[in-house]
Amino acid sequence: MSDTARSQGAGQPPMLEVRDVARYFDVSRPLLQRLLAREGKRTLRAVDGISFAIPRGTTLSLVGESGCGKSTVARLAVGLYGTTRGEVVFDGNDLSSARADAAQRRRMQMIFQDPYASLNPRWRVLDIVAEPLRAFGLLPDRAAREKRVGELLTQVGLSPADGQKFPHEFSGGQRQRISIARALSSNPEFLVCDEPTSALDVSVQAQILNLMKDLQRRMGLTYLFISHNLAVVRQVSDRIGVMYLGRLVELAPSETLFEAPRHPYTRALMEAIPDLDMTGRERIPVGGEVPSPISPPSGCAFNPRCPLANDRCRRERPGMTRAGATLVACHAVEEGRDRQ
Repeated sequence: MSDTARSQGAGQPPMLEVRDVARYFDVSRPLLQRLLAREGKRTLRAVDGISFAIPRGTTLSLVGESGCGKSTVARLAVGLYGTTRGEVVFDGNDLSSARADAAQRRRMQMIFQDPYASLNPRWRVLDIVAEPLRAFGLLPDRAAREKRVGELLTQVGLSPADGQKFPHEFSGGQRQRISIARALSSNPEFLVCDEPTSALDVSVQAQILNLMKDLQRRMGLTYLFISHNLAVVRQVSDRIGVMYLGRLVELAPSETLFEAPRHPYTRALMEAIPDLDMTGRERIPVGGEVPSPISPPSGCAFNPRCPLANDRCRRERPGMTRAGATLVACHAVEEGRDRQ
């Protein structure tokens, strides 16, 4: 964490705090079909009890395989989904009340994964970026809105003249810059970034990540960054949380996680990263299949794929315990079996 981030977070409540949050979805078949098949309801446990806090001016990234619940957490963080259990606290206030207050609501925005789908193709860029200004009544005068949009486009590396164009006239990276300009138009303090670079080429990814880090330094923004790419999150994160089947299994400072991963799943993810430095390290894919979140394994959710699993792992769900600067949910780490 930077000195600026420490000073911004010192003595203040976290910008966002998630307390034992769960979100379940009913994925049952229609009632008549269930009666004929004599089956009960089916519940998908997308998020199954996670807790974390994000200090002001810092970036927390959540990583994990597809289907682990990262994007559901992103939507919970901005109130697009309600919680089944637990609470989300934004700047000291419960999110349910904060979302009802327009002044609070404009302080958080979201950048979506697909820049081709998140922009209205029938609107000019001027209208897309100005929409939050209209929605929150920040600048009633059209001339003032156009001036502000020009400033925002310049801020993200585009031209004010681009406001007269349509989204199809831009590349993927430029469209994501437009999405960032739209997110910034309401002067937010907290941004949720749901895999904002995954649909872009690698060279363009670097440009967008550098832009986001620069905006954070200049504006003191707080980020919740969602990604499946460990190389990306290492570049932008102060802390990283590793998710598996709706649960947080490890939470650590960025460099600590990469230098000394503790949870067996985190280690498996690290071993699956391609060896770009050509050191001769063998790339080992994560073995086994991800269990269904509809019928997760008992005990530790990772136990069917874990080389360190024992009877306790199969019976008892591990809680978060501290191991140095790391919080980890693993019986093997707690018992010291991971270092044998």
